Amino acid sequence: MNGKVLLVDDEPHITRNLEKVIPWEMLGLTVGGTAKNGMEALELLESESFDLVLCDIRMPVMDGLELVRHIREKGTESDIIMLSGYQDFAYTRAAIQYGVKDYVLKPIPYDELTGVIARVMANQRQKKKQLNEEKQKIGRMIDLASEKVLYDILMDYTEVTSGNWLFSGEEQELDKKYALIVFDLDVSSERTKDWREWSDKERKLWNFAVCNVLREKLQQNGLHHAVIQIRDGEWCVLIESEPSQAYDMKQISGWTELLLSAVKNHVKLSLYAGIYREYADITALSQAYKLVQQGMQLTPLQEAITVYPNDLAGSSREDQAFWDTSEKLIGAVKRGDTVVVDDELKHLTTQLQLMNETSLGRFKPMLHFFVLNLMRETKEMGIFSREQEDLLWLKLDRRFGIKDLLSVILQVTKAVADKSTDKKKQSERSMAEAKSFLGRNLYRDLSVEEAATHVGLSTSYFSLLFKQTYNETFIEYVTRQRMEKAKSLLADTMKSIAQIAKEVGYAERRYFTKVFMKYTGENPTDYRNKHQGDSVQAES
Repeated sequence: MNGKVLLVDDEPHITRNLEKVIPWEMLGLTVGGTAKNGMEALELLESESFDLVLCDIRMPVMDGLELVRHIREKGTESDIIMLSGYQDFAYTRAAIQYGVKDYVLKPIPYDELTGVIARVMANQRQKKKQLNEEKQKIGRMIDLASEKVLYDILMDYTEVTSGNWLFSGEEQELDKKYALIVFDLDVSSERTKDWREWSDKERKLWNFAVCNVLREKLQQNGLHHAVIQIRDGEWCVLIESEPSQAYDMKQISGWTELLLSAVKNHVKLSLYAGIYREYADITALSQAYKLVQQGMQLTPLQEAITVYPNDLAGSSREDQAFWDTSEKLIGAVKRGDTVVVDDELKHLTTQLQLMNETSLGRFKPMLHFFVLNLMRETKEMGIFSREQEDLLWLKLDRRFGIKDLLSVILQVTKAVADKSTDKKKQSERSMAEAKSFLGRNLYRDLSVEEAATHVGLSTSYFSLLFKQTYNETFIEYVTRQRMEKAKSLLADTMKSIAQIAKEVGYAERRYFTKVFMKYTGENPTDYRNKHQGDSVQAES
């Protein structure tokens, strides 16, 4: 798309010659308007935008220098080339002070002027390209930070209130609402048995590939989104909606089918999906996610796409009680809390003993599904050796009864109990090493995935342990450490703000400033002036 140029000269024959002689199309420009003086030019500039202004200096009503002064005061970003028949240094100096790009003397050497315009426009396009790239980079940094925060919200690791400084900026407005879709791998499916054989490295690459496919497809369709990997083989997709937009299940189901198809085509694996039946605001995301996950866990025969919570019969009190017990049991297993594990196992056994034969028949596939997910969680925790894990998977691939399923649960939880003391010590060591690793690397971009890999844990298990150990989420901890270090550098050194931003892990000064203002309520310059001013007064 061509840019526009405005020609301003009180001599009509000059503007006509400029229109005809200069190869505007070759320069990527079209003549968008002409004016006889600065006043006419200002009127045109107020009604439309121009990329370039060619302007004479001596004109009636309002001369060129006065026009340029008004243009700059209004903040108009047009580049300006001055034309003049007067070789007077005073004019040149004034033009330079107002940011004029070049100064060409009359009679106009059209070849020279063409070269000047080409150079000015090339610089302008390069600057626009750099600004656009910077904007995209900052936008992606904000998106990644938002995804980290949204993960903590979904897992109910962080408090969502207007008083939480992480949500006080424009990238985390509390009035946003989202369509929520959970994508999961059916670990009991025949087609996923190969997945169990993959190495940790292969699974990480596969998970990474699925995330990329989901993000790319959502971006192609112009949907503002977040793709959050919850655990190995499970993702939550959040699609932001317009505030006034009505919930359209047909549209959201269409997006879900599109994403499932993209993953199947590009990654060669089939997922199934659960959709939350209405928009959820940021304060309701955790509960919405749990309802969808609960529905997917309690549905033994899973459709490709299901809406939750559904209106079908089957979500009885017994179902809910089973879910509550299984959720507490898995949570206790992940924490290594053997007391709660024993209590919930007894509770589960009592529930099953009180059921009649019909209920037991219905609960058997649910229990089987629960065991599979328990195995999935313990895999991330590294409870079993590869050989032990293979034997358990072999058992679960066979058809066997309720007692056998309970036996597997006991075997898994006993392994947790046997290793709980060692695991606790190992977890403490892992978190201490994670803290040290973060301290050494605050100067660069850090992801929770990298920190988890460094200490040999899965991302989801690392996030849980980190929250339990430091009572802060990973993103809260890292951001707080960076901001405290930045405050110290601003108060105690004369390093530039850009340099300080880089030292605390922000490649872009503008993004650093945005986060700093969210954290302190002040921009870095004001903070420095205030605290270095206090230091000077104290010394005197």
